[in-house]
Amino acid sequence: MLTKFDVTNSRGNVLTIPMIDDDAQYVVNDIDGLDPVEATLTASSYAGIDGDVLQSAKRAARNIKIKLDLDPDFVSDTYTSLRQNLYRFFMPKSQIKLRFYLDTGLYVDIQGIVESMPTPLFDNNPRVDISIMCYQPDFTDPRIIDLSGNTVSDTTNTVIDYPGSIETDTVVTLNVNRTLSDFTIYNTDEGGNSYQLDFTGSLIAGDVLVISSLTGAKGITLIRAGVSSSYLYGRSSQSSWIQLFEGNNDFRIYASGDPIPYVLEYVVRYGGL
Repeated sequence: MLTKFDVTNSRGNVLTIPMIDDDAQYVVNDIDGLDPVEATLTASSYAGIDGDVLQSAKRAARNIKIKLDLDPDFVSDTYTSLRQNLYRFFMPKSQIKLRFYLDTGLYVDIQGIVESMPTPLFDNNPRVDISIMCYQPDFTDPRIIDLSGNTVSDTTNTVIDYPGSIETDTVVTLNVNRTLSDFTIYNTDEGGNSYQLDFTGSLIAGDVLVISSLTGAKGITLIRAGVSSSYLYGRSSQSSWIQLFEGNNDFRIYASGDPIPYVLEYVVRYGGL
């Protein structure tokens, strides 16, 4: 279960709100929008064919709604001062980061924009209803995981147990220590679905090749003698961008000849809490 959450505004100020604390100034009445978001499905219908044909599916934006009760001590704070303090974090149009803490020790982040914050001034028991739109719906563990390994010249895999519920993009950094003309990155999920990225190019000792599958930042970059340049054309057009999927992933980078060290980086993503 949730134990608390942090709100960080654009100036780096942090407000911590516990989930269960009778003495807290802000008492959490309810939080909605932490479940997996709905999928948006697009389908087409054709004459003479029963039903529809699925064209695409995607997950919608996340709308987190937080209801807070105000509980001032009327010595150091009042309803007005507590409300004014919330304005520093939840003023509509503000960009914020939410960090949720679970009793398992896991904590995850999500970015959002405050949509609304109605605060009735004349209620006997003032409550603040906050609506936050998160256009990237995943909760992300902010701790980057990096795994070191070496290329193989056989079918030996490295098993990566990915705990997230949403597939994640990867960044592979190949530290080239010899002449290399081609290699292939493989990944197979628990369902037996295989993905591979084929690369062909002229690499020499001392080169650093970075293969990024990050959404919005896909690419291949060569760093040679301190100079960076795109090497995207080295990737086969039939290749997949490598991702990790929930459960065990059989990962390997195949290259004939002596092993070449690499570092695999990724973050864990969750579709709901």
